[in-house]
Amino acid sequence: MPQRQQLVALLDDLQVELDQQGLWAAQPPAPSAFNSSTPFFADTMNFSEWLQWVFVPRFRAILEGDHPLPGQCDIAPMAEEALKGLEQDVTEVISLLKRFDDHF
Repeated sequence: MPQRQQLVALLDDLQVELDQQGLWAAQPPAPSAFNSSTPFFADTMNFSEWLQWVFVPRFRAILEGDHPLPGQCDIAPMAEEALKGLEQDVTEVISLLKRFDDHF
């Protein structure tokens, strides 16, 4: 399977897993939450919100628009740090993000 199709499938799986863990919200954060210049929007969103409302849509747009892919993606280490201590089992979320990172 071509790289872009694999990445789309991983984003789909990530969305399903976040939803199954109760980390996929029905409503977006306030519009002001998107006005952040902090990495991962850490000052306005929690990490799972950032995944849902920033990371997934931006990567989908890159893939669907056939735009150049970044040279690297190292999101899994941030996920490990940001998601530790949650009640949910985020093992699969982190695993999916590691697999995503491995494509770059």
